[in-house]
Amino acid sequence: MSRQTSKVIKSQFLSVCQMNDSFKPQPFLMIVFGGAGDLSRRKLLPALYHLYCDKQIVDFIILGVGRTERSDEEYRVEMGEYVSRYSGDLFDKAKWESFASHLRYISGDVSDAKLYVALRTQTDSLMKKIGMNNLLYYLSVPIGVVSVIIDQMAQQRSWLKQKQSKVIIEKPFGKDRDSAKALNTKVLEVFEESQIYRIDHYLGKETVQNILFFRFANSIFEPIWKRNYIDHVEISVTESEGVGTRGDFYEESGIIRDVVQNHLLQLVSLVAMEPPVGFEANLIRDEKLKVYRSIRQFTPEEIAENTVIGQYGAGTVDEKTAVAYRKEAKVNSKSVTPTFFAGRFFVDNWRLAGVPIYVRTGKRLKKRVTELVVYFKHPPLKLLGCGHEEMPPNAVVMSITPHESINICFSVKLPGMVDRAYPVKMSFDYQETFGRDYSPYERLLIDCMKGDQTLFPGAEEIECMWSIVDPIIRYWEEKGDKHLPIYEAGTWGPEAADRLMQEDGNEWRCYEK
Repeated sequence: MSRQTSKVIKSQFLSVCQMNDSFKPQPFLMIVFGGAGDLSRRKLLPALYHLYCDKQIVDFIILGVGRTERSDEEYRVEMGEYVSRYSGDLFDKAKWESFASHLRYISGDVSDAKLYVALRTQTDSLMKKIGMNNLLYYLSVPIGVVSVIIDQMAQQRSWLKQKQSKVIIEKPFGKDRDSAKALNTKVLEVFEESQIYRIDHYLGKETVQNILFFRFANSIFEPIWKRNYIDHVEISVTESEGVGTRGDFYEESGIIRDVVQNHLLQLVSLVAMEPPVGFEANLIRDEKLKVYRSIRQFTPEEIAENTVIGQYGAGTVDEKTAVAYRKEAKVNSKSVTPTFFAGRFFVDNWRLAGVPIYVRTGKRLKKRVTELVVYFKHPPLKLLGCGHEEMPPNAVVMSITPHESINICFSVKLPGMVDRAYPVKMSFDYQETFGRDYSPYERLLIDCMKGDQTLFPGAEEIECMWSIVDPIIRYWEEKGDKHLPIYEAGTWGPEAADRLMQEDGNEWRCYEK
């Protein structure tokens, strides 16, 4: 088959896929609490703008809610500056002005009932004016503020139930299992489970979604995706940036609440779960729940043996000087909040029993990387030449950030007269194959509008994940400052994280190149 013919076939296939996956945009009103906050500026509004440019949303109004007084026009101008910054080459001034005409703004205190009276009046007026009944509440606010908003919403229950309403709540959902359970109870008093969308943007990334497709749509991988063939799994979610302006948030959450409880455990579940009966939200949630319930619960002694925390000190990142965490804005000068975590988890189910799953995440590390690597066992016999035992193992490498790709690492014969194995890889690149794709928030927002909860964790799932990390958080909080190593910014974290892998004869994947 010629290259040109292959391109035509691929183009035709993609056209059929897109046609079958067509989404008819419905008119909607989205009320964004925290409408001028950091998340709205960096992620939410750029995502909505991109959907508008792609004609995925047409008739809509976005009503931003914030404490600072602004006119509609001031809000549009301010948000335009941020959307331009975070959209890069996708920003078009004329398209932005057209999109911005759909923006409105209202100021007020979320704890004051007067704000909700004003919201109801304005919402009723706007929805009658454009003839819509699809109402979305986006809670882009700190977790403590979510409860306040839900309490106020409870007073407006009759108003809410008149609409086809949905509520979208950002992670972290709660600060521990008890608070998550209490928040779930509170939200369920106002909304039904089918109306609640607990958003974790990592689940909107194409490579994350593709873990299931890679495993279950390809019969060459599923038979070996088990303890008989897998040696270990490594998951890294590392960042070169510090906490920036979010010091107050980070002081309250820390790395375990911010990343481990949600992003990392979600990735673990996708690696370890059994095939669902169907690709529906409840069916996938059922299989993920089985994984969470199978993750080994550690004793205090086992937590010390299998987990590592740390906090970044001063250093150099990307040839720029970086201050210590305790010197960051809005951070306690004596803070014991961890900014690094590494752990060795075990999923005690039939598929992966005995297979260590290493995870690490941290701020101010050497490089921004999100990768999931499945390492397979070496062949049982040394048949292929001297030095074969030193060959790197077969591996599947799923890169999520900064570049979405899947690589399969294996060995071939080195050309020449000597029988020697040589490591190579086969690569699939999302950008190269498909061009620009939807960002995580774009995909998740569309799923919410469609009423598809597949990529949104359910209440029981959230509580289960908290049950796994709660003992770890308590253990290290009780240890305090003396057991919190300070690692230099621009490194890969505490040395203890390296020893965690070395104890089993393994090492973290090298990202120096």
